[in-house]
Amino acid sequence: MRRRRAGSVFTVGRRLSLPEDNPPTLIAVIDTEEEFDWSAPFNPAATSTANILNQPLAQAIFDRHGLVPTYVIDYPVAASAPARAVLGGIAATGRCEIGAHLHPWVNPPAGGPVDAFHSYPGNLEPGEERAKLAALTDCIAEGFGRRPDIYKAGRYGVGPATGRILADLGYRIDASVVPHTDFSPFEGPDFLHLPPAPFVTKEGVLALPLSVHFAGRLAEFGSVLFPHLASGWGRRLHLPGIAARLGLLERLWLSPEGHRLDDMMRQTRAALAQGERLFMLTYHSSSLLPGAAPYVRSLAERERFLGTLDRYLSFFLGACSGRAASLSGVAAILLEDGRERRG
Repeated sequence: MRRRRAGSVFTVGRRLSLPEDNPPTLIAVIDTEEEFDWSAPFNPAATSTANILNQPLAQAIFDRHGLVPTYVIDYPVAASAPARAVLGGIAATGRCEIGAHLHPWVNPPAGGPVDAFHSYPGNLEPGEERAKLAALTDCIAEGFGRRPDIYKAGRYGVGPATGRILADLGYRIDASVVPHTDFSPFEGPDFLHLPPAPFVTKEGVLALPLSVHFAGRLAEFGSVLFPHLASGWGRRLHLPGIAARLGLLERLWLSPEGHRLDDMMRQTRAALAQGERLFMLTYHSSSLLPGAAPYVRSLAERERFLGTLDRYLSFFLGACSGRAASLSGVAAILLEDGRERRG
């Protein structure tokens, strides 16, 4: 099969930002998926979703802080009656939103290679990407009584056909863009040239990027400097780690996975100082089942994980004078009341 060039992603139409009087706003997107060995080859037979039974542990924290998260679910979760019972019960009371998350190797229709390149949905042939997302969309609609209109590509793998496919299938919001990050060395998409703030694609889909920000004394120059530090030769010389240890420049994701509470707070303070007001918190559902993901290996680590999540929300809503919102709520503000962002 001919391989399409990795790295091609959305074309930006309009750039958007929250109204100037809007307080710092936090949304949450959880990659809600099966358990699998992240270090092993992709396995279509690995479809256990036992981790979903633990999601109420984090949902209780969201509820306490008034945050309505979005669970972007993949096919094994959507097809599991126990998983639907857990998530459907939360959704039925308006305490979460349900979106779609495409893992091609466990999503029908089956067929085609199962490897790293084809694990990114955007690397599939357009007809195959469309067929798999249509099957997932129908499965979610049948199981939850409503067609999803929020999408996050598995492995952040959007491609040149994704925007058109999303629009055709009725998706309004995409949460796949990882700012300041290039996955093309691993055969995935290159996001370096996309804005780190919300934008509308040429197909009319609202893209809400993940919160990936720079901290350190050179943070304001991060978008220029970091691609050089993270290049092949930069990684060989360990330049990203050296720059971070010296307090010069560090790229931080807003996630309790692999980040301490202090990291998340530093990132948020740095982003606020640079004028950012929209923040997206992310993690994988499998992190709530000890041993199912690299970030949580024991019950004690899970308690620390949940504690970090709880304390960060307290920090954002308290010290940052922020507010919690849903993806749909933020989309409505951006599209109806937001202003076009310059630059």
